[in-house]
Amino acid sequence: MQNPKISVGILNADEIKFVLYGDYKLKDGDEIFQGEFTAKLENDQIKVTSKDKVVILKPDEGFFPSNEESDSFMIRDVIIGIQFHWQQKQNQQFRGAIKFVKENGKLTAVNYLSVEDYLVSVISSEMSANSSIELLKAHAIISRSWLFAQMEKKKSLGESKGNIPSQIVTEEEIVRWYDREDHKLYDVCADDHCQRYQGITMLHAHNAQQAIEETKGMVLTYNDKICDTRFSKSCGGISESFENVWEPVEHPYLKSIVDYKFPPDGFDLDLTKEENAAEWIKDNPPAFCNTKDERVLSQFLVDYDRDTRDFYRWTVEFTQEEIASLIKKKSGIDFGDILDFEPVERGHSGRLVKLKIIGSRKTMIIGKELEIRKVLSEAHLYSSAIVIEKSDEEDGVPQRFKIYGAGWGHGVGLCQIGAAVMSDLGYKFDEILMHYFKDSTIKKLY
Repeated sequence: MQNPKISVGILNADEIKFVLYGDYKLKDGDEIFQGEFTAKLENDQIKVTSKDKVVILKPDEGFFPSNEESDSFMIRDVIIGIQFHWQQKQNQQFRGAIKFVKENGKLTAVNYLSVEDYLVSVISSEMSANSSIELLKAHAIISRSWLFAQMEKKKSLGESKGNIPSQIVTEEEIVRWYDREDHKLYDVCADDHCQRYQGITMLHAHNAQQAIEETKGMVLTYNDKICDTRFSKSCGGISESFENVWEPVEHPYLKSIVDYKFPPDGFDLDLTKEENAAEWIKDNPPAFCNTKDERVLSQFLVDYDRDTRDFYRWTVEFTQEEIASLIKKKSGIDFGDILDFEPVERGHSGRLVKLKIIGSRKTMIIGKELEIRKVLSEAHLYSSAIVIEKSDEEDGVPQRFKIYGAGWGHGVGLCQIGAAVMSDLGYKFDEILMHYFKDSTIKKLY
Protein backbone atom coordinates (compact mmCIF):
# COMPACT_ATOMS: atom_id res chain seq x y z
CA MET A 1 0.00 0.00 0.00
CA GLN A 2 1.51 3.32 -1.11
CA ASN A 3 -0.63 6.38 -0.33
CA PRO A 4 -3.75 5.11 -2.15
CA LYS A 5 -6.30 7.30 -3.90
CA ILE A 6 -9.74 7.88 -2.42
CA SER A 7 -13.03 9.46 -3.53
CA VAL A 8 -14.81 12.12 -1.47
CA GLY A 9 -18.37 13.31 -2.10
CA ILE A 10 -18.36 17.11 -1.79
CA LEU A 11 -21.77 18.51 -2.80
CA ASN A 12 -25.11 17.05 -3.91
CA ALA A 13 -27.26 19.58 -5.79
CA ASP A 14 -29.44 20.14 -8.85
CA GLU A 15 -26.60 22.06 -10.45
CA ILE A 16 -22.99 22.55 -9.40
CA LYS A 17 -20.90 25.60 -10.28
CA PHE A 18 -17.14 25.06 -10.30
CA VAL A 19 -13.96 26.78 -11.47
CA LEU A 20 -10.88 25.02 -12.87
CA TYR A 21 -7.58 26.74 -12.07
CA GLY A 22 -4.80 25.30 -14.25
CA ASP A 23 -4.86 22.86 -17.13
CA TYR A 24 -7.50 20.16 -16.73
CA LYS A 25 -8.28 17.41 -19.21
CA LEU A 26 -10.86 14.70 -19.55
CA LYS A 27 -9.59 11.25 -18.63
CA ASP A 28 -8.98 10.18 -22.21
CA GLY A 29 -8.71 13.55 -23.96
CA ASP A 30 -6.19 16.22 -24.91
CA GLU A 31 -8.42 19.32 -24.81
CA ILE A 32 -7.55 21.81 -22.05
CA PHE A 33 -10.34 23.02 -19.73
CA GLN A 34 -10.00 26.18 -17.62
CA GLY A 35 -12.33 28.70 -16.00
CA GLU A 36 -15.97 28.69 -14.88
CA PHE A 37 -18.34 25.78 -15.52
CA THR A 38 -21.79 24.57 -14.51
CA ALA A 39 -22.71 20.88 -14.26
CA LYS A 40 -26.29 19.62 -14.20
CA LEU A 41 -28.43 16.65 -15.15
CA GLU A 42 -30.24 17.01 -18.46
CA ASN A 43 -32.20 14.10 -19.96
CA ASP A 44 -30.41 11.85 -17.49
CA GLN A 45 -27.04 12.95 -18.88
CA ILE A 46 -24.32 14.89 -17.05
CA LYS A 47 -24.00 18.15 -18.98
CA VAL A 48 -21.12 20.56 -18.28
CA THR A 49 -21.25 24.03 -19.83
CA SER A 50 -19.15 27.19 -19.90
CA LYS A 51 -19.37 30.35 -22.00
CA ASP A 52 -17.99 28.60 -25.04
CA LYS A 53 -18.08 24.86 -24.33
CA VAL A 54 -20.64 22.10 -23.83
CA VAL A 55 -19.50 18.65 -22.70
CA ILE A 56 -21.61 15.55 -22.07
CA LEU A 57 -19.64 13.45 -19.57
CA LYS A 58 -19.54 9.70 -19.89
CA PRO A 59 -20.05 7.59 -16.73
CA ASP A 60 -16.98 7.78 -14.46
CA GLU A 61 -15.51 10.59 -16.58
CA GLY A 62 -14.19 13.78 -15.04
CA PHE A 63 -11.60 16.53 -15.15
CA PHE A 64 -8.02 15.62 -14.23
CA PRO A 65 -5.21 18.09 -13.41
CA SER A 66 -2.11 18.23 -15.58
CA ASN A 67 -0.10 19.14 -12.46
CA GLU A 68 -1.44 17.82 -9.15
CA GLU A 69 0.72 20.19 -7.12
CA SER A 70 -0.23 23.48 -8.78
CA ASP A 71 -3.65 22.87 -10.38
CA SER A 72 -6.82 23.17 -8.30
CA PHE A 73 -10.55 23.64 -8.64
CA MET A 74 -13.18 25.52 -6.65
CA ILE A 75 -16.76 24.42 -5.98
CA ARG A 76 -19.21 27.20 -5.16
CA ASP A 77 -21.78 27.07 -2.33
CA VAL A 78 -20.63 23.88 -0.63
CA ILE A 79 -22.90 23.20 2.35
CA ILE A 80 -21.06 22.44 5.59
CA GLY A 81 -22.49 21.39 8.96
CA ILE A 82 -25.49 19.81 7.21
CA GLN A 83 -28.50 19.90 9.59
CA PHE A 84 -26.28 21.05 12.47
CA HIS A 85 -26.61 24.42 14.20
CA TRP A 86 -23.65 25.87 12.27
CA GLN A 87 -24.90 24.92 8.76
CA GLN A 88 -23.63 27.39 6.15
CA LYS A 89 -22.33 27.64 2.59
CA GLN A 90 -18.72 28.11 1.54
CA ASN A 91 -16.76 28.34 -1.69
CA GLN A 92 -14.13 25.62 -1.31
CA GLN A 93 -10.97 24.88 -3.26
CA PHE A 94 -9.54 21.40 -3.86
CA ARG A 95 -6.60 19.60 -5.42
CA GLY A 96 -6.90 16.40 -7.44
CA ALA A 97 -9.57 15.39 -9.96
CA ILE A 98 -13.29 16.23 -10.03
CA LYS A 99 -15.97 13.86 -11.27
CA PHE A 100 -19.76 13.87 -11.11
CA VAL A 101 -22.12 11.02 -10.23
CA LYS A 102 -25.90 10.78 -10.27
CA GLU A 103 -27.26 10.41 -6.73
CA ASN A 104 -30.83 10.77 -5.42
CA GLY A 105 -32.00 12.45 -8.60
CA LYS A 106 -29.27 15.10 -8.38
CA LEU A 107 -25.56 15.47 -9.13
CA THR A 108 -22.79 14.87 -6.62
CA ALA A 109 -19.35 16.39 -7.17
CA VAL A 110 -16.67 13.88 -6.18
CA ASN A 111 -13.03 14.72 -5.49
CA TYR A 112 -10.37 12.07 -6.26
CA LEU A 113 -7.04 12.52 -4.49
CA SER A 114 -4.41 10.73 -2.41
CA VAL A 115 -5.09 9.70 1.19
CA GLU A 116 -2.28 11.82 2.64
CA ASP A 117 -3.39 14.98 0.78
CA TYR A 118 -6.94 14.32 2.00
CA LEU A 119 -5.73 13.97 5.59
CA VAL A 120 -3.82 17.27 5.59
CA SER A 121 -7.12 18.97 4.85
CA VAL A 122 -9.15 16.85 7.30
CA ILE A 123 -7.09 17.73 10.36
CA SER A 124 -7.06 21.39 9.27
CA SER A 125 -10.85 21.31 8.80
CA GLU A 126 -11.63 19.48 12.04
CA MET A 127 -9.57 21.96 14.07
CA SER A 128 -7.20 24.89 13.72
CA ALA A 129 -4.08 23.99 11.75
CA ASN A 130 -2.17 25.99 14.39
CA SER A 131 -3.04 23.43 17.06
CA SER A 132 -0.38 21.61 19.08
CA ILE A 133 1.68 19.28 16.93
CA GLU A 134 1.01 16.38 19.32
CA LEU A 135 -2.75 16.88 19.02
CA LEU A 136 -2.52 17.08 15.23
CA LYS A 137 -0.37 13.93 15.07
CA ALA A 138 -2.87 12.05 17.22
CA HIS A 139 -5.72 13.26 15.02
CA ALA A 140 -3.82 12.42 11.84
CA ILE A 141 -3.51 8.81 12.97
CA ILE A 142 -7.15 8.41 13.97
CA SER A 143 -8.39 10.15 10.82
CA ARG A 144 -6.26 7.82 8.68
CA SER A 145 -7.34 4.78 10.69
CA TRP A 146 -11.01 5.71 10.47
CA LEU A 147 -10.77 6.18 6.72
CA PHE A 148 -9.13 2.81 6.07
CA ALA A 149 -11.51 1.07 8.47
CA GLN A 150 -14.50 2.53 6.59
CA MET A 151 -13.07 1.45 3.24
CA GLU A 152 -12.60 -2.08 4.58
CA LYS A 153 -16.11 -2.02 6.03
CA LYS A 154 -17.56 -0.83 2.72
CA LYS A 155 -15.80 -3.68 0.95
CA SER A 156 -17.03 -6.29 3.44
CA LEU A 157 -20.59 -4.93 3.34
CA GLY A 158 -20.50 -5.15 -0.44
CA GLU A 159 -19.47 -8.78 -0.23
CA SER A 160 -21.98 -9.65 2.51
CA LYS A 161 -25.60 -10.59 1.93
CA GLY A 162 -26.49 -10.18 5.59
CA ASN A 163 -25.92 -6.49 6.30
CA ILE A 164 -26.93 -5.19 9.71
CA PRO A 165 -30.07 -3.02 9.39
CA SER A 166 -29.72 0.59 10.50
CA GLN A 167 -33.21 1.01 11.89
CA ILE A 168 -35.94 -0.76 13.82
CA VAL A 169 -39.42 0.69 13.34
CA THR A 170 -42.61 -0.59 15.00
CA GLU A 171 -45.83 1.01 16.21
CA GLU A 172 -44.25 1.54 19.64
CA GLU A 173 -40.62 2.23 18.76
CA ILE A 174 -38.38 4.03 16.27
CA VAL A 175 -34.68 3.25 16.69
CA ARG A 176 -32.26 4.51 14.04
CA TRP A 177 -28.53 4.96 13.79
CA TYR A 178 -26.62 6.83 11.13
CA ASP A 179 -23.28 5.69 9.77
CA ARG A 180 -21.16 6.28 6.71
CA GLU A 181 -22.14 3.10 4.85
CA ASP A 182 -24.93 5.26 3.42
CA HIS A 183 -22.34 6.27 0.77
CA LYS A 184 -22.16 3.73 -2.04
CA LEU A 185 -20.85 5.88 -4.91
CA TYR A 186 -17.71 7.21 -3.18
CA ASP A 187 -15.59 6.34 -0.16
CA VAL A 188 -16.60 9.13 2.25
CA CYS A 189 -18.45 12.44 2.30
CA ALA A 190 -16.87 15.79 3.13
CA ASP A 191 -19.05 16.78 6.09
CA ASP A 192 -19.37 15.92 9.79
CA HIS A 193 -21.32 12.77 8.90
CA CYS A 194 -17.91 11.33 7.97
CA GLN A 195 -14.94 13.66 8.59
CA ARG A 196 -14.80 17.35 7.82
CA TYR A 197 -12.92 17.84 4.57
CA GLN A 198 -12.78 21.35 3.15
CA GLY A 199 -10.02 20.96 0.59
CA ILE A 200 -7.11 23.40 0.56
CA THR A 201 -9.46 26.16 1.75
CA MET A 202 -8.35 25.56 5.35
CA LEU A 203 -4.62 25.11 4.73
CA HIS A 204 -3.13 28.25 6.23
CA ALA A 205 -0.47 26.84 8.58
CA HIS A 206 2.31 24.30 8.32
CA ASN A 207 1.52 22.29 11.48
CA ALA A 208 -1.05 20.11 9.74
CA GLN A 209 1.36 19.17 6.94
CA GLN A 210 4.10 18.45 9.47
CA ALA A 211 1.76 16.20 11.47
CA ILE A 212 0.81 14.23 8.35
CA GLU A 213 4.43 13.86 7.24
CA GLU A 214 5.61 12.69 10.68
CA THR A 215 2.82 10.09 10.94
CA LYS A 216 2.71 9.02 7.28
CA GLY A 217 1.05 5.63 6.91
CA MET A 218 0.49 5.19 10.67
CA VAL A 219 -2.79 3.68 11.89
CA LEU A 220 -4.20 2.24 15.11
CA THR A 221 -4.81 -1.50 15.13
CA TYR A 222 -6.40 -4.03 17.46
CA ASN A 223 -5.63 -7.73 16.91
CA ASP A 224 -3.91 -6.73 13.64
CA LYS A 225 -7.11 -5.11 12.30
CA ILE A 226 -7.32 -1.36 11.63
CA CYS A 227 -9.39 0.35 14.33
CA ASP A 228 -12.62 2.17 13.56
CA THR A 229 -11.36 5.28 15.37
CA ARG A 230 -14.37 7.49 16.08
CA PHE A 231 -14.14 10.96 17.61
CA SER A 232 -16.41 13.76 18.81
CA LYS A 233 -16.02 17.27 20.21
CA SER A 234 -16.60 16.64 23.94
CA CYS A 235 -17.43 13.38 25.68
CA GLY A 236 -18.72 15.24 28.75
CA GLY A 237 -16.28 13.55 31.14
CA ILE A 238 -16.91 9.90 30.23
CA SER A 239 -16.80 8.49 26.70
CA GLU A 240 -19.49 6.26 25.21
CA SER A 241 -19.27 2.69 23.86
CA PHE A 242 -19.63 2.16 20.12
CA GLU A 243 -22.58 -0.25 20.28
CA ASN A 244 -24.74 2.27 22.13
CA VAL A 245 -24.51 4.75 19.25
CA TRP A 246 -24.27 2.64 16.09
CA GLU A 247 -24.88 -1.00 15.18
CA PRO A 248 -24.88 -3.57 17.99
CA VAL A 249 -21.25 -4.62 17.46
CA GLU A 250 -18.72 -4.36 20.30
CA HIS A 251 -15.23 -3.00 19.68
CA PRO A 252 -12.92 -3.53 22.71
CA TYR A 253 -10.94 -0.36 21.87
CA LEU A 254 -14.15 1.74 21.74
CA LYS A 255 -15.34 1.10 25.28
CA SER A 256 -16.28 3.82 27.75
CA ILE A 257 -13.39 5.52 29.58
CA VAL A 258 -13.14 8.26 32.20
CA ASP A 259 -11.67 11.33 30.51
CA TYR A 260 -9.26 12.21 33.30
CA LYS A 261 -6.13 11.08 35.13
CA PHE A 262 -8.28 9.27 37.71
CA PRO A 263 -12.00 8.70 38.43
CA PRO A 264 -13.46 11.81 40.11
CA ASP A 265 -14.46 11.46 43.76
CA GLY A 266 -18.04 11.55 44.97
CA PHE A 267 -19.74 9.93 41.97
CA ASP A 268 -21.09 6.46 41.25
CA LEU A 269 -19.87 6.11 37.66
CA ASP A 270 -22.41 3.49 36.61
CA LEU A 271 -24.24 6.05 34.50
CA THR A 272 -26.57 3.45 33.02
CA LYS A 273 -28.52 3.97 36.28
CA GLU A 274 -30.83 6.96 36.20
CA GLU A 275 -29.98 8.49 39.58
CA ASN A 276 -26.23 8.30 38.87
CA ALA A 277 -26.61 9.79 35.38
CA ALA A 278 -28.74 12.67 36.69
CA GLU A 279 -26.21 13.53 39.40
CA TRP A 280 -23.31 13.38 36.92
CA ILE A 281 -24.99 15.44 34.20
CA LYS A 282 -26.24 18.17 36.56
CA ASP A 283 -22.87 18.49 38.31
CA ASN A 284 -19.52 19.78 37.02
CA PRO A 285 -16.95 16.99 37.61
CA PRO A 286 -13.28 17.42 36.62
CA ALA A 287 -12.26 16.07 33.21
CA PHE A 288 -9.75 16.82 30.49
CA CYS A 289 -12.60 18.21 28.36
CA ASN A 290 -13.90 20.40 31.21
CA THR A 291 -12.16 23.60 30.18
CA LYS A 292 -12.96 27.19 29.32
CA ASP A 293 -9.32 28.06 28.60
CA GLU A 294 -9.59 30.32 25.54
CA ARG A 295 -5.91 29.87 24.77
CA VAL A 296 -6.40 26.11 24.32
CA LEU A 297 -9.82 26.38 22.67
CA SER A 298 -8.67 29.00 20.17
CA GLN A 299 -5.97 26.60 18.93
CA PHE A 300 -8.49 23.85 18.51
CA LEU A 301 -11.95 25.14 17.60
CA VAL A 302 -12.50 26.64 14.13
CA ASP A 303 -14.52 29.86 13.94
CA TYR A 304 -18.04 28.43 13.61
CA ASP A 305 -17.38 25.85 16.36
CA ARG A 306 -16.43 28.67 18.72
CA ASP A 307 -20.01 29.98 18.54
CA THR A 308 -20.67 27.15 21.02
CA ARG A 309 -19.53 28.43 24.41
CA ASP A 310 -20.96 25.83 26.80
CA PHE A 311 -20.14 22.36 25.58
CA TYR A 312 -19.20 20.50 28.77
CA ARG A 313 -22.43 21.33 30.65
CA TRP A 314 -25.37 23.22 29.17
CA THR A 315 -29.13 23.74 29.49
CA VAL A 316 -32.02 24.28 27.06
CA GLU A 317 -35.56 25.34 27.99
CA PHE A 318 -38.87 24.90 26.14
CA THR A 319 -42.47 25.87 26.69
CA GLN A 320 -45.13 23.21 26.12
CA GLU A 321 -46.10 24.83 22.86
CA GLU A 322 -42.50 24.99 21.67
CA ILE A 323 -41.57 21.41 22.46
CA ALA A 324 -44.83 19.87 21.20
CA SER A 325 -44.51 21.78 17.93
CA LEU A 326 -40.81 20.89 17.58
CA ILE A 327 -41.28 17.16 18.18
CA LYS A 328 -44.21 17.02 15.74
CA LYS A 329 -42.16 18.83 13.10
CA LYS A 330 -38.99 16.77 13.53
CA SER A 331 -40.57 13.31 14.04
CA GLY A 332 -43.58 13.68 11.78
CA ILE A 333 -45.72 12.30 14.62
CA ASP A 334 -48.44 14.22 16.47
CA PHE A 335 -47.91 13.35 20.13
CA GLY A 336 -50.42 16.00 21.24
CA ASP A 337 -49.42 17.71 24.46
CA ILE A 338 -46.09 16.41 25.76
CA LEU A 339 -46.79 14.97 29.21
CA ASP A 340 -43.42 13.47 30.09
CA PHE A 341 -40.10 12.03 28.95
CA GLU A 342 -39.07 8.69 30.39
CA PRO A 343 -35.46 7.43 30.03
CA VAL A 344 -35.60 3.81 28.83
CA GLU A 345 -31.92 3.01 28.32
CA ARG A 346 -28.70 4.90 28.96
CA GLY A 347 -25.15 4.21 27.81
CA HIS A 348 -22.03 4.28 29.96
CA SER A 349 -21.54 8.04 29.47
CA GLY A 350 -25.09 8.79 30.58
CA ARG A 351 -26.15 9.30 26.96
CA LEU A 352 -29.69 8.21 26.25
CA VAL A 353 -29.88 5.25 23.91
CA LYS A 354 -33.68 5.08 24.11
CA LEU A 355 -36.16 7.72 25.29
CA LYS A 356 -39.93 7.32 25.73
CA ILE A 357 -41.95 10.37 24.68
CA ILE A 358 -45.32 10.36 26.45
CA GLY A 359 -47.96 12.51 24.81
CA SER A 360 -51.70 13.02 25.19
CA ARG A 361 -52.28 11.42 21.76
CA LYS A 362 -49.27 9.16 21.28
CA THR A 363 -46.55 7.45 23.30
CA MET A 364 -43.46 6.11 21.57
CA ILE A 365 -39.84 5.12 22.26
CA ILE A 366 -37.16 6.74 20.06
CA GLY A 367 -33.43 6.08 19.71
CA LYS A 368 -30.50 5.93 19.21
CA GLU A 369 -28.62 9.00 20.36
CA LEU A 370 -28.62 11.01 17.13
CA GLU A 371 -32.33 10.36 16.54
CA ILE A 372 -33.02 11.70 20.04
CA ARG A 373 -30.86 14.76 19.37
CA LYS A 374 -32.65 15.41 16.07
CA VAL A 375 -36.15 15.21 17.54
CA LEU A 376 -35.37 17.54 20.46
CA SER A 377 -33.76 20.36 18.50
CA GLU A 378 -34.24 22.48 15.39
CA ALA A 379 -30.77 21.31 14.34
CA HIS A 380 -29.06 18.71 16.57
CA LEU A 381 -29.07 18.82 20.34
CA TYR A 382 -25.42 18.93 21.43
CA SER A 383 -25.63 15.49 23.05
CA SER A 384 -28.09 12.85 24.25
CA ALA A 385 -26.46 12.85 27.71
CA ILE A 386 -29.48 14.71 29.07
CA VAL A 387 -31.84 14.94 32.00
CA ILE A 388 -35.28 16.45 31.29
CA GLU A 389 -37.29 18.10 34.04
CA LYS A 390 -40.91 19.28 33.69
CA SER A 391 -42.64 22.05 35.68
CA ASP A 392 -45.70 24.36 35.93
CA GLU A 393 -48.36 21.70 35.42
CA GLU A 394 -51.85 22.82 34.44
CA ASP A 395 -54.54 20.10 34.45
CA GLY A 396 -51.78 17.47 34.35
CA VAL A 397 -49.99 19.09 31.39
CA PRO A 398 -46.48 20.50 32.07
CA GLN A 399 -46.05 24.00 30.69
CA ARG A 400 -42.25 24.08 30.81
CA PHE A 401 -39.38 21.65 30.24
CA LYS A 402 -35.70 22.13 31.07
CA ILE A 403 -32.99 19.95 29.53
CA TYR A 404 -29.69 19.58 31.38
CA GLY A 405 -26.98 18.30 29.04
CA ALA A 406 -23.38 17.06 29.06
CA GLY A 407 -20.91 16.98 26.20
CA TRP A 408 -20.99 17.74 22.49
CA GLY A 409 -21.44 14.89 20.00
CA HIS A 410 -21.78 11.12 20.26
CA GLY A 411 -18.91 10.80 22.74
CA VAL A 412 -17.33 7.65 21.24
CA GLY A 413 -13.56 7.31 20.91
CA LEU A 414 -11.31 10.37 21.02
CA CYS A 415 -12.68 13.46 22.76
CA GLN A 416 -11.25 16.31 20.69
CA ILE A 417 -11.39 18.97 23.40
CA GLY A 418 -10.04 16.49 25.96
CA ALA A 419 -7.21 15.58 23.60
CA ALA A 420 -6.44 19.29 23.05
CA VAL A 421 -6.14 19.80 26.80
CA MET A 422 -3.98 16.67 27.15
CA SER A 423 -1.58 17.96 24.49
CA ASP A 424 -1.42 21.33 26.25
CA LEU A 425 -0.54 19.53 29.49
CA GLY A 426 2.42 17.87 27.76
CA TYR A 427 1.02 14.47 26.78
CA LYS A 428 2.55 13.02 23.59
CA PHE A 429 0.43 11.83 20.66
CA ASP A 430 0.80 8.15 21.53
CA GLU A 431 -0.20 8.78 25.15
CA ILE A 432 -3.31 10.59 23.94
CA LEU A 433 -4.22 7.70 21.65
CA MET A 434 -3.69 5.05 24.30
CA HIS A 435 -5.90 7.01 26.71
CA TYR A 436 -8.88 7.01 24.35
CA PHE A 437 -8.34 3.72 22.50
CA LYS A 438 -7.42 1.17 25.16
CA ASP A 439 -5.21 -1.80 24.17
CA SER A 440 -4.73 -0.54 20.61
CA THR A 441 -1.36 -0.51 18.82
CA ILE A 442 0.21 2.00 16.43
CA LYS A 443 1.27 0.36 13.16
CA LYS A 444 2.94 1.82 10.06
CA LEU A 445 1.29 0.60 6.85
CA TYR A 446 3.55 2.46 4.40
